[in-house]
Amino acid sequence: MILLRRLLGDVLRRQRQRQGRTLREVSSSARVSLGYLSEVERGQKEASSELLSAICEALDVPMSEVMREVSDDLSLAELSQSAATETTAAPMRPLLGAVTSVTSVTSVASSGPDERITIKAPKKPAEAVDVVAA
Repeated sequence: MILLRRLLGDVLRRQRQRQGRTLREVSSSARVSLGYLSEVERGQKEASSELLSAICEALDVPMSEVMREVSDDLSLAELSQSAATETTAAPMRPLLGAVTSVTSVTSVASSGPDERITIKAPKKPAEAVDVVAA
């Protein structure tokens, strides 16, 4: 099962770590307890819209950007879950070889019977990989 609170927590943690900031710094700036912010980042607590707004403001990141990243991660999780279900029914050879995780979907376009999804592998952000779902 995909939990939105975990995806949101992952995105908030990545945003904080990209800035090189500590939990203590962000919790102080957002006026949220360190423990509670930690639980939100680990997906153990649901963040209210007010709390999310305070955290985004403390990170100086628009909430829309955070939610867009959560939406991208949710799309990937759903694709992964769907692919796992299909793979269980009819095993296929892996298409991506050594790529074990994906950081973001950059585009999705439907062009007839084949769907093309462009993704970025985590260790080589400049390179994109096309995946064709049959």
